[in-house]
Amino acid sequence: MLIKEIVRNNKAVLKFLLVFFGSYTLLALLYQVFLNHVTFEGYYPDVITHHVATQSYNVIDFLGFDASIFKDSSSPSMVIAINNENVVRVIEGCNSISVIILFLSFVLAFFKGLKSTLLFIMLGAVSIYIINIIRVALLVLGLYFYKDYGDFLHDILFPLFIYGVVLLLWLIWIRKYKHNTSR
Repeated sequence: MLIKEIVRNNKAVLKFLLVFFGSYTLLALLYQVFLNHVTFEGYYPDVITHHVATQSYNVIDFLGFDASIFKDSSSPSMVIAINNENVVRVIEGCNSISVIILFLSFVLAFFKGLKSTLLFIMLGAVSIYIINIIRVALLVLGLYFYKDYGDFLHDILFPLFIYGVVLLLWLIWIRKYKHNTSR
């Protein structure tokens, strides 16, 4: 009896939790299947990480730094160097896909119609991907110039940067969602 009352009184919360965790789990599993079973010849360690590393390198190069990029033979990563000094290894966890999955799951939990939800997901995912490329490039430069602050830059400042963007996108979505549901 108590469980039925809790469910009846909290349907919106339970729906949110079910959709959020369900879509997150499904998308994370699909991404793992992609990583484990899909190969793209010439892309190392995987196609998405390879593109993020290459595009981050291109940003650094565009800014005028003597940068280089190469496959790391000791681990599944790409190394970005400045002035022939290895600065970072770009691994699968740096490619923003897990952050995009988190973003997407939250937006789906506040589904607001197919067209507007898909449009926001696409624009948000592209924004997160682009911000992540800039984040990686700035992190490389930060680690090159401020080696003593490596842990702070890698573990605190730059995660705050990407998750701050995600939070901002979520707030925009919630405001839009709330606005449209209050009519």
